[in-house]
Amino acid sequence: MDKIKIKAEARTEQGTGAVRRLRRTGMIPGSVMKMKKGGTELIKMPAHDFMMAMRGHASKQLLVTLDMNGTEVPALMREMQNDVLAGTPIHVDFSEVSLTEKVRVTVPLYLVGEAVGVKLGGGVLEQVLRTIEVDCLPTDIAEKFEVDVSKLGLDQTLFVRDLQLGEKQTIVTRGELAVAVVKAPDDVAATPGAAGAADATAATPEVIKKGKEDEAKAADSAKKEEKK
Repeated sequence: MDKIKIKAEARTEQGTGAVRRLRRTGMIPGSVMKMKKGGTELIKMPAHDFMMAMRGHASKQLLVTLDMNGTEVPALMREMQNDVLAGTPIHVDFSEVSLTEKVRVTVPLYLVGEAVGVKLGGGVLEQVLRTIEVDCLPTDIAEKFEVDVSKLGLDQTLFVRDLQLGEKQTIVTRGELAVAVVKAPDDVAATPGAAGAADATAATPEVIKKGKEDEAKAADSAKKEEKK
């Protein structure tokens, strides 16, 4: 994994108004959960430098080095909040870590290869599990795991226990969970999906219309009864 270095410094700005003004100066507020001292340290980072350091990194759980005025602090990026409209980061949470102690992280799974059950059997590949939990050293954190499904045949399932991630990662996710499955065409057609939902949606206006007509008829009948 490439070393990601982020410049940061302690901050005193707190509260909605103060933090908003801080962002206007081109800084991103954040926090670091400390290991030895306990508690949380408030920090701020130059927005441009942070975004440049994060360029090309899709995962949010990354090992970074926080440069706190010359003191390097290894930390795991735990959460990044983005602006709803602009998509730019507005707050980042870190946890200080030891490079010699394992941490638990969630890593995304990406399927690669064309399953033989799809290529030769006309099946449909479905990804059931999209992330996996592993224990590993901070320096061994992977941004993603690529799972080869090329040997997966028709009506076959790839389980978590089948994954080969290497010796550096210990899988925590339950082994009996399915990662991917190749379904037969008949199974896919028989599964209630968009077509059934569309039929239900199309039928709804008729039911409502018919209900209103029935209500109108009932009202007319009631009026006639009153005149009698």
